[in-house]
Amino acid sequence: MLGSLAHVVRHHLAALRMLLVFTVITGIAYPLVVTGIAQGLFPHQANGSMIKDSGRPVASALIGQNFDHPPRTDQTTPAPDPRWFQPRPSAAGSTGYDPTRSGASNLGPNNATLSKTIAQRRTAVAAFDGVRPGSVPADAVTASGSGLDPDISPAYAYEQVNRVARTRGLDPAAVRRLVAAHVSGRQLGFLGQESVNVVQLNHDLAALK
Repeated sequence: MLGSLAHVVRHHLAALRMLLVFTVITGIAYPLVVTGIAQGLFPHQANGSMIKDSGRPVASALIGQNFDHPPRTDQTTPAPDPRWFQPRPSAAGSTGYDPTRSGASNLGPNNATLSKTIAQRRTAVAAFDGVRPGSVPADAVTASGSGLDPDISPAYAYEQVNRVARTRGLDPAAVRRLVAAHVSGRQLGFLGQESVNVVQLNHDLAALK
């Protein structure tokens, strides 16, 4: 009886020691090592890819945002501000780009509501940017899966150049060069598509004279 009890105790003590060892390794040592490597090699990304103005964080390059006029009392939704490059639509939250409500509309490509919404968006974007509806890129009228994507296609960014330059009184060529400087290539040279981070682009646009 005592021998069996001692055997059970030894097994439990061994299991407890293993639990403590793996807790230290996986719960303390590993996170500290990974955090240290990230902070040492990729400090900008590890700290949220923050965009700073005069040393103060003002946005994250990882999360898109709306660039609208301040809402008026007679508006149900804010109107996009023509002085800024506009992001793609967002289904995250009632006004879009809500990081606590990340997600898509979950409407399929054959959904009548989605088709109608895309047609309305295409007409609105074309009028806003002063282009033909047929030239409006797909990402200008469709939301990303997360609803938080800060990137748009170079085609959509270049489409907005003339409108941004006109409303700001800037040389369109200078604005076009700014867009070109923000075009990111495919990851590893073959994954995904070229993109433009709208948040970073608008941050640098504010400094363009």
